[in-house]
Amino acid sequence: MVTEQQVREALCRVLDPEVGENIIELGLVYGIEIDQRRLAVTMTMTSPSCPMGDWIRQQVATELEALCRDGQRAEVELVWQPAWGPERMSPALRARLGWE
Repeated sequence: MVTEQQVREALCRVLDPEVGENIIELGLVYGIEIDQRRLAVTMTMTSPSCPMGDWIRQQVATELEALCRDGQRAEVELVWQPAWGPERMSPALRARLGWE
């Protein structure tokens, strides 16, 4: 079975095109659930009006689908609570962007 680390590594390939950084470092991924039936990600966007939201969500689904095994299905749930804020970014990304 796929591991959470493998899912995180796959999701690092999904970039927010407006920022040019991956969704893991940005802190957009709130949760990962793995069982024999599904690979599920709960995530958000930097704002509800994110113009690239649908595209990012599809990229996440594509990465998850590539990891699915033995009939698992990929699920991406978009949530707005808790609201995203720059404090959710990794310390390394905040430093690179000068948001310390």
